[in-house]
Amino acid sequence: MSIQVPSSTPVLVVGAGVHGLSTAWHLAQEGERVLVVDKTGVAAGASGIACGVIRNNYFQPAMAELMAACVEVWESDPDAFRYHGSGYVALGPPAQEGDLAEVHERQQRIGYPSDLYVGEDEVAAHMRSLFSDWRAPGLTVCLHERAGGYAFNRGSMLGLADKARAAGAEIVSGVEVTGFDLDESGAATAVRTNHGAIEVEQVVVAVGPWIASLWGMLGLPDRVDVRQPDGSLHPGRPMWTYWYLQEGEIDFDPGRFVTNDGRLSPVLHVDSDRPLRDDDGRPITGDPWGIYVKPDRRTVQGGAQPLRLGHAFALDPYPTGSVEPGFSDMWCAALSHCLARFEGCRARYLQERSGGVGAFTVDNFPVFDYMRPNVFVAADSNHGYKMIAVGREIARVLRGEHSSLLHPFRYERFSAGELHPVSHSPYPWS
Repeated sequence: MSIQVPSSTPVLVVGAGVHGLSTAWHLAQEGERVLVVDKTGVAAGASGIACGVIRNNYFQPAMAELMAACVEVWESDPDAFRYHGSGYVALGPPAQEGDLAEVHERQQRIGYPSDLYVGEDEVAAHMRSLFSDWRAPGLTVCLHERAGGYAFNRGSMLGLADKARAAGAEIVSGVEVTGFDLDESGAATAVRTNHGAIEVEQVVVAVGPWIASLWGMLGLPDRVDVRQPDGSLHPGRPMWTYWYLQEGEIDFDPGRFVTNDGRLSPVLHVDSDRPLRDDDGRPITGDPWGIYVKPDRRTVQGGAQPLRLGHAFALDPYPTGSVEPGFSDMWCAALSHCLARFEGCRARYLQERSGGVGAFTVDNFPVFDYMRPNVFVAADSNHGYKMIAVGREIARVLRGEHSSLLHPFRYERFSAGELHPVSHSPYPWS
């Protein structure tokens, strides 16, 4: 079947992942004519393989406020988005107490429901009120977010695409962008594709880890000068760094991963400084470690710290399922370390399609901004899947409104020294 691509459109969205589809949905709801193109198809990239965790455990105020808005969108139609509002629990040793207490305070300030438990006995008592077989020692802080939870990756994107189409947006797969025609002001007059040029009035680029390629097509710099809040300048920092997100699954009935009262488990995120051993007593690591875990459709899924890949990486075909040799041993041992029900789970580890590569910005936070006069770029720095409200905010900006939620993520923050605060956590993945 030949692919039919319109020769012009008022709004062209590049990328059929969470940001592109959400933008198209919200614009179409307002009566805008929107065309979404993707070189493969809906949910073919990072959004379709995300672990699906929806949480608001962010030390940065701007991230917390944006995520609170995102949870509202997830909760607006759980069935369509394949969303499960089971909550999210973050646990850590003494080194995490200050940060999690500050996160909790900010959540209370914006009305985001959460509870904080401090002290090893209090944390253990709370966790055993949820799971009678909880047994992880040495955890002295617990932030239990009552909102949030998880969604099924591909299913939620298909549901979002259905909403966009129902509102009037057009989605065309198999269309790859090959370049931009820019006028003297730098505005895009047309977007070139493998199926011909498309004349445009507005463009939204939302391509996840493929952002560096389109960034280059727009003539944008691959290095950026970063001014620190103290005024010092760090010149020529690489704009993009690629990380691989290590995730896995075990063949474990999610019906057994429930709380004492039979409810689905909240997402669990555990950072620990205790030595980790497998079920046979074999040492796994003496270094601090961290994992997350949640129920999935038929299994239990989760992950651990990502792998740094460098400033250049080939994304086609999009890599999946690659982890360090010791990942499965570590992750399974950590599950058993926390919950007795996971004893022996290493034998049930599955080599399934999971994880994926993300393109992180120079400060590891998103850039949501006009990068050409009529080209808005959503470079999510791999925070993307959970941020379903970003598309709503982009739609507002394209319609001439101001978004206080996106303003802190503008590109000029690097030169202005208006960077997001950095947590004090010794765990780089937290």
